[in-house]
Amino acid sequence: MSRFDLTPYRRSTVGFDRLFDLLENQARLNSGDNYPPFNIERRGDDEYRITLAVAGFRPDDIDITAQQNLLVVNGKKRDEAPAGEMLHVGIANRGFERRFELADYVRVESADLADGLLTIDLLRELPEVMKPKKIAVNGQPRLKAVDTPGKDDAADAA
Repeated sequence: MSRFDLTPYRRSTVGFDRLFDLLENQARLNSGDNYPPFNIERRGDDEYRITLAVAGFRPDDIDITAQQNLLVVNGKKRDEAPAGEMLHVGIANRGFERRFELADYVRVESADLADGLLTIDLLRELPEVMKPKKIAVNGQPRLKAVDTPGKDDAADAA
């Protein structure tokens, strides 16, 4: 499947243009190179981890840039001459660029390189303004059930 037709959805929705553009662009861009391989893991309601297999890269070779709604990971190829004559080269040591579109309010928490795996922890933090709030009707505070000391259990059951 090479292309999705999102036209029927575009006609019946308002304000989702960015989402449809992202889907179409990802389908077009992901048809090529899959280097380096990666995993995306959900670690909680608002926590994510991206793990890239970057064997042979040092922390100085990797550049991570977080912009609004975009995370870019670049790996720079080192020009090292092997100590001996190479008879077969099967380990990829080439530069790369991986782009990850991030949802609103997702930020990079940390990044770590160990054992050939680059892990990038992400956290979604909604601003207080965006969090759901209870609204009182007519300005009245909400009534709460309160336990009254000294009442017998039979009166509570009735």
